[in-house]
Amino acid sequence: MVKTHQTPSQPTFANVSDSYQYQPWSITETHLDVSRLNQRETVFTIGNGYLGTRGNFEEGYGSSLPMTLIHGVYDDVPVMYTELANCPDWLSLAFLIEGERFTLDTGEILAYERTLDVRCGLLTRHITWRSPQGKELTFRFERFASLADCHQLNLRCEVTPLNFTGAIEVRASLNGYPANQGYNHWAIVDQGQRGEHVWLHTKTQQTQIDVAMAMGLRVLGLGQSATIDSLVLPGYPTWVARYQGQPHQTVTFEKQVVVFSSHEQPAPLAAALDHGTPSYEQSKLAHIHAWNNLWDQCDVLIEGDVRAQFALRYSLFQILICAPAEDEHVSIPAKTLSGTGYRGHVFWDTELFILPFLVYTQPQTARNLLTYRYHTLAGARRKAHHYGYKGAMFAWESAASGDEVTPRWAVPRDPYGQDVRIWCRDRALHITADIAYASWQYWRATGDDHWMACYGAEMILDGAQFWTSRVTHNPLADRYEICEVVGPDEYHEKVDNNAYTNRMVQWHLDKAIQLYDWLQHHDPQRAAHLDQQLGISDRQRARWQDIVDHIWIPMQGDLVEQCDGFFELQDIDLASYEPRTLSMHSILGVEQSNHYQVLKQPDVLMLMYLMRAAQEFPYGHLEQNWNYYAPRTDITYGSSLGPTIHAVLAADLGLADEAYDRFMQAVLVDLEDVRGNAAEGIHGASAGSVWQAAILGFGGVKFTDQGPVANPHLPAGWTRLKFKLQWRGNWYHFDLQPDHGTVAPAAFVPLSCATVDIRGVIFDLDGVLTDTAEFHYQAWQQLADEIGVPFNREINESLRGVSRQDSLLRILGDHQYSASELEVMMVRKNDHYTQLIEQINPAHVLPGVIRLLDQLQQAGIKLAVGSASKNARAVIQRLGIESRFDAIADGHSVTRSKPAPDLFLYAAQQLQLPPHQCIVIEDAAAGVEAAIAAGMWTVGLGPAERVGKAALVLPNLSNSHWLPQSHWPTMVDQLKQAIGN
Repeated sequence: MVKTHQTPSQPTFANVSDSYQYQPWSITETHLDVSRLNQRETVFTIGNGYLGTRGNFEEGYGSSLPMTLIHGVYDDVPVMYTELANCPDWLSLAFLIEGERFTLDTGEILAYERTLDVRCGLLTRHITWRSPQGKELTFRFERFASLADCHQLNLRCEVTPLNFTGAIEVRASLNGYPANQGYNHWAIVDQGQRGEHVWLHTKTQQTQIDVAMAMGLRVLGLGQSATIDSLVLPGYPTWVARYQGQPHQTVTFEKQVVVFSSHEQPAPLAAALDHGTPSYEQSKLAHIHAWNNLWDQCDVLIEGDVRAQFALRYSLFQILICAPAEDEHVSIPAKTLSGTGYRGHVFWDTELFILPFLVYTQPQTARNLLTYRYHTLAGARRKAHHYGYKGAMFAWESAASGDEVTPRWAVPRDPYGQDVRIWCRDRALHITADIAYASWQYWRATGDDHWMACYGAEMILDGAQFWTSRVTHNPLADRYEICEVVGPDEYHEKVDNNAYTNRMVQWHLDKAIQLYDWLQHHDPQRAAHLDQQLGISDRQRARWQDIVDHIWIPMQGDLVEQCDGFFELQDIDLASYEPRTLSMHSILGVEQSNHYQVLKQPDVLMLMYLMRAAQEFPYGHLEQNWNYYAPRTDITYGSSLGPTIHAVLAADLGLADEAYDRFMQAVLVDLEDVRGNAAEGIHGASAGSVWQAAILGFGGVKFTDQGPVANPHLPAGWTRLKFKLQWRGNWYHFDLQPDHGTVAPAAFVPLSCATVDIRGVIFDLDGVLTDTAEFHYQAWQQLADEIGVPFNREINESLRGVSRQDSLLRILGDHQYSASELEVMMVRKNDHYTQLIEQINPAHVLPGVIRLLDQLQQAGIKLAVGSASKNARAVIQRLGIESRFDAIADGHSVTRSKPAPDLFLYAAQQLQLPPHQCIVIEDAAAGVEAAIAAGMWTVGLGPAERVGKAALVLPNLSNSHWLPQSHWPTMVDQLKQAIGN
């Protein structure tokens, strides 16, 4: 019998941390909580798409789990088949203070702060420590895995004695004996010194993969008074620096490491030793620049909720640092490159939960992840053959080769407990269709026909061949069935006709038919090759269609039955088990879970989520199935894959509080250890899929043939949701705010294709509405005088329309400063400027502006300000003209400044107008270029040598007026007569 009841009040997440400070781009740990040491090591993981390093302390700690994992470096181990090998530890930095070793589990911590800045991928730590004998020092650590050069690792430590003079010894080592939970995968091949580097060459015990590291150490702040020697310790090549510490004298140690493996380089030791290493500061600047470029494409801005903002950025950061941007032979493990959970194996998590974020922001990286599956086809075919089937049967857990590496048995923690059979390796078949689904979605989003023809088609078609041999025909019911499977809900281990599996198989075969027809037309030679290779005949294709037409999807009315007989299982009221900290699987036991209507994670609802884009199920079906399955899903402790799916569907149904709770449950799963297991590594599926919850759920984005469209329903308190999407080679910009309704994104529209129908005018500020150039000049001149660099009015002229940061870099020229120093300079310049503009008043509005604004308003034209200045709103207010504008876009609105089109596209978005219906009035070359790039009509004010690229050039607005568009006679003269003297 089918029973329905309302969703019980689920226990919501709690902020389990009392030692965090959240900022939009960073998180700071304000004191050391030893009980959370291993969880925080996961949280403070850094990486660069090639490797990941957990947030272990450089000086070590007794219960620490130091770990660096490199993509593709797998080694065999008894029972577990194969696992990512914990690679040699590059962090080791030991300090001896008058013979006392510095560690945080001895002595006394007087001050402590650790910060991860995800904007620039920097992990810093500040400590004031008193030794057991009373010596006090401060330590400032900084580390990063270079995003600009994935083989380069960088570590800096500044040491300052506070109350003593004495001998200090610093040992910078490479540790060649790391372990995976007690198992050592490494043999030392050799070690040594060459010039300024010590090096280590190791090899995995079973798979014979080489890893080589070369390390250099620089000591700054001592002149010639420090001694630096190499130390020969077997498996621990080391640099030793010794000096006499003085009170309040800061000495800096810069440790730079280069690492290569034979997975990507046949001679890794030679590569490591010969790899050029720039200075620490140069490496840091290149690294920060690379992160700025990446965030420009991937960032999601949330305003009104700082914790949600950082947690989302943190999740995306954790995906970006493990996403292989340069390697198509590896994929993202379920625990990323941050821990030993699931042994570094790759699941369906990557294709369905992580991949969409990359498809729409980093399509080349998404392509690599899918191509990894292509390279594992041989393993998938071996698995199918082993079970007596045809085609490709992808592994539930995959590693290097694509052969099945899911353990047959799970060993219980109870020494007297029974071993537990793991059936997913045999019965979780849906992963083959999941990979086909991900491949199809990538193709649809990118239009990458070459990849589909060369890679994707073979995977999809050979997967179809597997399904034809795996389904069975029920002659009594005249239908196809798939028996003895495990669906997404793994609490039920042996079911027949799991609705998710059967519908995904139906979808897979239907797309295989469409793909085969496309391939015959697009690349008949490739189609013929696959016919022969995979055994695809007319009879086989006819069988595909027959299965599509007759496969059984269990339903009762509008309610999808999860599998045959599910509605007859014993019902359960999950609310009656609260409060709890265990999964229902643990509470009920393996056998009993099979007999209850309790789900580990969304199953039918997961199916509806995947099919929502194709509108496979109407709204009523979703609502009814939600009401039935959501209360029966162990959403708190079942699977970390569930909350984001519930968040998206709850948003679709208008269940705002439920959607937000599930989103926060997912986005904080590691930061605040919501499930109590973050020490094992990042929950990769949660980290990737919170992007889907934000963009597809709260943003309401749907993809149409014309491009993406948003129907936002933002959580209470969110005042803004801003992001970019790439769709078929074009970037689409969304800036969503409450109650905006359906929003078409700002996109690039060529002017040659635009119908001239001007509805909006966007004014630059400086030199157009008022003249603040003199104030900027005086502020820059004052800063230049303070720091001792040359500056004049000619240089100032080149800064028109340029952002504050880019202006500063132009002024500094070849002078090198750290990122923090640059930030201080920009703040100082802005302080000077804000003091100067206090004298601005309505009399500073330039001639002709007020008359033109009046005419435009009378004509019903929408008006906006588009200025790179972060003080634009304050200036507009002082001029007394703020009320005349419908929108103000300023330096706070976008990341990229002019000549990038982002600022004007944002302004058009605020006016709810497409770019080709907007005119931009600018006085700077960079602004004119930005307007043209945005696909807008452009009026330039000033000399032609500066703004000559504009469609119309005027000296100023003093004699300008607006003509009704009905008076515009010809295409050539339309713009020139729209605003003319």
